[in-house]
Amino acid sequence: MKFQWNLLFGLLFAIVIALFAIVNVEAVKVNYIFGEAQWPLILVVLGSAFLGAIISIFVAMFRSVQSKHRLKELQKEMTAKELTIAAQQNEIAELQKQNARRAENTPVTEKLAE
Repeated sequence: MKFQWNLLFGLLFAIVIALFAIVNVEAVKVNYIFGEAQWPLILVVLGSAFLGAIISIFVAMFRSVQSKHRLKELQKEMTAKELTIAAQQNEIAELQKQNARRAENTPVTEKLAE
């Protein structure tokens, strides 16, 4: 559902930008670091919007890759900790068995006192 809302807002935003660009068709001076040029404002607006979208997509992809990498690290860490817990539970069970055997083999002091 969230994806559908994002798509809807994205389409509405694109329509608003397109309408804004269509209304502004006169030429404007664009200053570059190495010079300047005259461009129709519609191309400047659409080009800026397109460049912003591309940058946003790359940032989202980078974050997604980072998240997947972190997820794999956490899964490995969780598996290692689960193995440690299982080993410790086995060790506790062995100690409990040893204590039970010792309790069976030791004479009860109350019976000796009678």
